[in-house]
Amino acid sequence: MMLQAIASFFCGFVFTLGLAISGMTQPAKVVGFLDVLGNWDTTLVFVMASAVGVYYIAFQVITRRKIPILAPRFLIPTRTDLDFRSIAGGVMFGVGWGISGLCPGPVLATLGTGTSSVIVMMGFMLAGFYLSNIIGQPKK
Repeated sequence: MMLQAIASFFCGFVFTLGLAISGMTQPAKVVGFLDVLGNWDTTLVFVMASAVGVYYIAFQVITRRKIPILAPRFLIPTRTDLDFRSIAGGVMFGVGWGISGLCPGPVLATLGTGTSSVIVMMGFMLAGFYLSNIIGQPKK
């Protein structure tokens, strides 16, 4: 259990460093990426492509094992359909990302700055998590 916590912390730390080094903790960079008809900033394309490439290679290597190193089994999603909740959640995430220029990772990475916009975004993000738990539960 302790080894899992250490591995999780290390992965989160590396992810945060990646966000900071790539500039993805700067909302103006993200908004610049979304401005495809104006002064388009393509930095995020390269960040995403690098992340997908690293993930793809790591996934291929890791899933060749019979069991994971720090867990009793792999937790790989098997669902392939899209439902209303998945689409609505993606739309809400995209709108929030476009308006604020931040998604959950960079919000957490920049929370320590104490910037009022980051604190407000964190508040709305937590409210969204709470509401999705209430609204998003399937009917019994």
